[in-house]
Amino acid sequence: MWFWFSLIALVCWSGSDLFSKIGCQDADDKYSHLKMVMAVGLVMGLHAAYEIFIGGTEINGSIILTYLPVSLLYISSMTIGYIGLRYIELSISSPICNSSGALVAVLALATGGLGELVPAQLMATALVCVGVIGLGIVEAREDDDLRAARQQASNHRYAKSALALILPIIYCLLDALGTFADSRVLETLDEDSANCAYELTFLLAGIVCFVYVVLIKKSKLLPKREAPKYAGALCETAGQFAYIYALADTEHVALAAPIISAYCVASVLWSRIFLKEKLSWKHYGMIALVVAGIVILGVYDA
Repeated sequence: MWFWFSLIALVCWSGSDLFSKIGCQDADDKYSHLKMVMAVGLVMGLHAAYEIFIGGTEINGSIILTYLPVSLLYISSMTIGYIGLRYIELSISSPICNSSGALVAVLALATGGLGELVPAQLMATALVCVGVIGLGIVEAREDDDLRAARQQASNHRYAKSALALILPIIYCLLDALGTFADSRVLETLDEDSANCAYELTFLLAGIVCFVYVVLIKKSKLLPKREAPKYAGALCETAGQFAYIYALADTEHVALAAPIISAYCVASVLWSRIFLKEKLSWKHYGMIALVVAGIVILGVYDA
């Protein structure tokens, strides 16, 4: 079953990318990113309630506070990512955001973890870094007329902007810091309890966003616009379930990890099919480097 769970995780997480993009790209809704936080917070809160009251997961204030720095890094990264989806193609954003694993490797090197990494991991980290930097260079140097021509069939137009690249890079940095901190904090906490603490913190963030957006700013929640956000939140949670079960089969972890880590490839595919995004061959070349590095890291992460 590991193979099917791996594919489900890949499809769900790439689906989360797609629906989040659809839910956050409305230019006339300046609070779309906060509404996305509300949707994810609600779904995660419901899942946390299930785990606590049905699954019997231990949770208390001390656990929530211990895990709070990690939770805030993850929630901040996701919020930044939702903002970024308004300014750049998903085809570019997803591979950059999914490059955080390479930054975790860099952090491991910086803290004395060099001996734990094999040459292939170092090469994979270099591929990801070169690919991300290359994407930035391609974006910055692309001729405006060529950009307009390739975006002709797309559902949206994106102007050249430093912010468009900076936001997914910030997401990548915060997510990498969260993952790095996570590995340290989980030495003292049960994984299920930590996950519930994260979900409850996300629920609180969603409630804060609801108070600000709906009660204070009086922004309306239109079902047609909000539906993709909740679809994305459900896909995110379902992907996490499938991910856990896929990696639970320890005999096939080395095969499951690279399949799941390549979900950004599916995100690029969905954006091409459903959002009509079209990139230049230079973009796709840099994305290929990023994906290759991510897959190699996935193999060795197993």
